[in-house]
Amino acid sequence: MAETRIHPMAVVEPGAQIGEGVQIGPFCVVGPKVRLGDGVVLKSHVVVAGDTSIGPETVVFPFASIGEVPQDLKFQGESTRLVIGARNRIREHVTMNPGTEGGGGLTQVGDDGLFMAGSHVAHDCMIGDRVILVNHASVAGHCVLGDDVIVGGLSGVHQWVRIGQGAMIGAVTMVTADVIPHGLVQGPRGHLDGLNLVGLKRRGASRAEISELRALLGDLAQGSFRDTARARHDTSTGRTREVLDFILGPSDRSFLTPRPASEAR
Repeated sequence: MAETRIHPMAVVEPGAQIGEGVQIGPFCVVGPKVRLGDGVVLKSHVVVAGDTSIGPETVVFPFASIGEVPQDLKFQGESTRLVIGARNRIREHVTMNPGTEGGGGLTQVGDDGLFMAGSHVAHDCMIGDRVILVNHASVAGHCVLGDDVIVGGLSGVHQWVRIGQGAMIGAVTMVTADVIPHGLVQGPRGHLDGLNLVGLKRRGASRAEISELRALLGDLAQGSFRDTARARHDTSTGRTREVLDFILGPSDRSFLTPRPASEAR
């Protein structure tokens, strides 16, 4: 592990916990309740505030603002947290906010994500592993994004929306309703437009699984999502069962069970 290096023009407030091999560049500001895991890199001009943990080997690029107070008028300074996992790439001008008392008090980001320039993760969100937010994509408060989700550039996700594992949101799309796992949503007002076939193939889905999912989408298009899901639930398996569980499950944060992100030192 490389030695820890803190630039003399950085401000690291007393109380901050800094792991081994951390690099903090010039003009960064690290607050007193911040915890940086081993090998974290803050390039320069990065602000990390509040009760924020950043997991090992995450790299934060210039002008990102991590852990500053939520953009919620109901927030009154209560103690809430932001937990970011390991090996994330957080690019320029990204903003990530901690939770609010009314939303559970926690914003959580998983491991191995890529958050491109200008993207935003709002208060009380739960973001899975290997998630990609493309440039200037914004995720509003209380949203849940499963593992392997991709949100295209300049897209917006409305508050309280769930996006299932492996789904893809096209560029310049406004998402106002839940998105099933492995779904593809695109358009000025997003609607389900099929399956995220590229993502399914990358994750090893067989031709038979894809055919079964396509058949399910055809059935769903003919009637009520929930009635169709109930009728097919007990006879389905694998990814099809995952989609049906999502449709029949609660429309809240329990869709993605909170789990400890990689612990920061």
